[in-house]
Amino acid sequence: MKITKLACRRLLVTISACLVMTGVVQAMEFMPVSQVRTGMTGHADTVIEGNTISQFNVKVLGVMKDRGPSGDLILAQVSGPVIDQTGGIVHGMSGSPVYIDGKLVGAIAYGWGFADARIGMITPIEQMVKLWNIPYQKEVTNPWKDQQLIPLGTPLMAYGFDKASLDYMKSKMTEYNYVPYETAAASGDDVKQPLKAGGSVAALLVDGDLKLGAIGTVTYVDKDKMVAFGHPFLKRGSVGYFMHNAYIFTVVKSVDSGFKVGSMGAEVGTVTEDRGAGIAGIEGQYNAGIPVKFIIRDEDTGKIRNSYVKVIDANEMTPTLVATSFYSFLNKTLDRTGEGTSTVDLTITPRNQDIPVFKRINMFHSNEDIAQDSVDETYKILDSLMNNRFRPYDISSMQIEANVMKQSKVAMIADAQAGPLVVAPGDTIYVDVVLEPYRDKPVTKEIFYTVPKDQPLGKATLEVRGGGVIPLPYLFAKQKYHLTDEIIHRLQVYKDFNDYYKYLRDDDTNNEIVVQILDPQLVVGIEDMDSSAKPKIDGVESNPIPGQVKPEKTAGALNAINLDETKDIPEAKVATNYVVKGDGQFEILVTTPEKRDKALAKQKREQAKLLAEKASKDTGADTTTASSDTDTTDTDGSALTSNGLTPTGYVMTHATIHQ
Repeated sequence: MKITKLACRRLLVTISACLVMTGVVQAMEFMPVSQVRTGMTGHADTVIEGNTISQFNVKVLGVMKDRGPSGDLILAQVSGPVIDQTGGIVHGMSGSPVYIDGKLVGAIAYGWGFADARIGMITPIEQMVKLWNIPYQKEVTNPWKDQQLIPLGTPLMAYGFDKASLDYMKSKMTEYNYVPYETAAASGDDVKQPLKAGGSVAALLVDGDLKLGAIGTVTYVDKDKMVAFGHPFLKRGSVGYFMHNAYIFTVVKSVDSGFKVGSMGAEVGTVTEDRGAGIAGIEGQYNAGIPVKFIIRDEDTGKIRNSYVKVIDANEMTPTLVATSFYSFLNKTLDRTGEGTSTVDLTITPRNQDIPVFKRINMFHSNEDIAQDSVDETYKILDSLMNNRFRPYDISSMQIEANVMKQSKVAMIADAQAGPLVVAPGDTIYVDVVLEPYRDKPVTKEIFYTVPKDQPLGKATLEVRGGGVIPLPYLFAKQKYHLTDEIIHRLQVYKDFNDYYKYLRDDDTNNEIVVQILDPQLVVGIEDMDSSAKPKIDGVESNPIPGQVKPEKTAGALNAINLDETKDIPEAKVATNYVVKGDGQFEILVTTPEKRDKALAKQKREQAKLLAEKASKDTGADTTTASSDTDTTDTDGSALTSNGLTPTGYVMTHATIHQ
């Protein structure tokens, strides 16, 4: 069969179209690693100042089989005026495209820091462009490290963050070993520029009034797709980093490895993949991330800050990024360090409308750093929600509102009285708590506690405490059985996500007074503690190490404790205007209604006898004094007789108070 010229042209057009559809055809011709030979020379493109692309020389030394996280690496030597100026390969050059004989070989990706900074490794381009065809897979949690190659300690450019908040972030993200450096903005940062090979690009974790991300070099652009870096950023697989332009101020030399300092400019797209061969992204496709609005008020100066950021949606990183941003905004608003009291109002709106909005208001006090103490609970709640074991928890938006003052709004529980202390299941116990606010007048709060209807008969411990205080008997139990917070957390079993969600949302707040019957399995009295096991109350929870227990003692404790049954212990609580410290205990007896009635009747007879004897001794006393002793009214208006009785005539008993 004879093929005409027209048929040939049509066939070529068809083949070309097929190649384009399969991604085989590229604007730039590639040189596969199989064709790379020792002694080949070429050049690499990168930016060392502004947006101007400069070149430096590259000479191939050899191929390192399977040395990189995604396969082969090409060992090369770099030279030229640019390298003389920078002192060798520096952070930020990662991704610089290498060309030999007009063909794209790959990207400068690694160096040897303390060794010869003019020796580095090239990631082959054929490995990098494969990133465009990887199926989406959220959250590949495998932070990449190498003890010799240059990405170890790759700097993060941080715009708007203060040093204290960056130190906080490092303490929460130790597994990544990335070093943050403060940077500035450049004029024209808000103007979008198209990405091009050899130009700079930034992958951001935080965007908005604060910016945090890594700056590198674009290796290759094909229409709206690009690849860069030539090595992992965080190696989290399919991601949604914010892709931005970048402007280079200068190169900072270092004994270890220098780095480019630059600004993170306009958002131009999304980084979709972060894997061994580098990062890949799409221009013009934008990621909403998780928008977070902050409203912070300094009650002392009247200063109000309204700020906004968006952070990446990543279960392990989002809690730290939000808390770090919160911490930075607090520091900037307060413009001071030290003591204070804050009220934090946290609102989290989930994407799934079947899940209710999470809202929690809590008070915090610190004598050292009120800013940091204000953000810790936000971090813990986000970490708990985003990493819960029941179901994905995707966040649509967040709002964090904080009111901060230097005044110490703290109150100690100075005294507590309760009655009756002989009760039957379902009875009500009246509890009056006297608070002593810092440098202020005492305040009394009245609480009504209902004994659970399924409360076992027998002796029990009734606890009154500040909402953020761990009962002292529980601390003794933790000390005696060497129970860390991690162990207790693992013992807690929640029925489902809704149960866990409710627990996080409704957990006691620091400004509440809480009354509850303690779990007898976790109560260890002071008399049970030997001299060698006296609890060190301050810092008993600091730095718990999972698994750091003494098996011979812990085994018995774990067999005796079933937190699944004790988690939902009923409690009564009342809010105050203070962070409440201290706790106290009453010993109560839970019995049958018949035995209760007999015991209370006997108590009333004994109380009446004591009062009669007292009246007889006081005969002839001043009438004014006698009148003043008749009753008293607390600051909330509830009347209690001064003879130690509840309004209904039950005997009131003082608690054992611990401050």
